[in-house]
Amino acid sequence: MKKEVKIGEFGPIYAQFKNKPKDAILFLKKKKNGECLKALHRQETGFVDIVWGKNDENNRGYGLKHIIEKHEKEIQKLGFEVEEFIPMAFQLGTLKKTRLDFRILIENEHYRVVILTKWKERKKTLLLTSFGITQKKKSKK
Repeated sequence: MKKEVKIGEFGPIYAQFKNKPKDAILFLKKKKNGECLKALHRQETGFVDIVWGKNDENNRGYGLKHIIEKHEKEIQKLGFEVEEFIPMAFQLGTLKKTRLDFRILIENEHYRVVILTKWKERKKTLLLTSFGITQKKKSKK
């Protein structure tokens, strides 16, 4: 008997990847649709869902699709694949609050992970929305 998959705003909802971010990312890369609930976890943020997401014509968007299309080559230059790098960056970066109370940054001098805690005015269990390798601005002396 085939298990019924629920459909949500981001496509099929997969619950079998709790605390398995690498598996969730590999799965979504193959499916190119849906969301994996509670795939990432960190004490300060709680669980974070990973969604496939989408991009607009200007390559602005959210989710894993956006990360792959915009940053995969940069990540590979650092010697990692996306499925290895996102969980590592999520765990090892420094947590920073922003002016927007529904947005959390996890970063260091090489990357930034952006987490949202609200999606379209609804509470959403900490949705992973964006990722970027950043260059810190040098301070002026």
